[in-house]
Amino acid sequence: MLIIVTYDVSTETGAGRKRLRRVAKICERVGQRVQKSVFECSVNQMQYEDIERQLLAEIDEKEDNLRLYRLMEPVELHVREYGKFRAVDFNGPLIA
Repeated sequence: MLIIVTYDVSTETGAGRKRLRRVAKICERVGQRVQKSVFECSVNQMQYEDIERQLLAEIDEKEDNLRLYRLMEPVELHVREYGKFRAVDFNGPLIA
């Protein structure tokens, strides 16, 4: 399944800046950054639950915001891209 992870971590304190880096690293391990705080991730159900658990352990729910969106299949009908950036085809060949 394709999920979109978005977050807004408060960086007003040193602890907030550390949280931001840890949240970004978790997302980078499983997906690709499409905007500064937005990642596309191709995961199975177990990976989805794992990333959700990891992210919830990092954020401060009183100061931060985390959103996870599960895109409906077929993804091609629900995602439209415009502009310069093109997402990696998770199902395509690794070498083009």
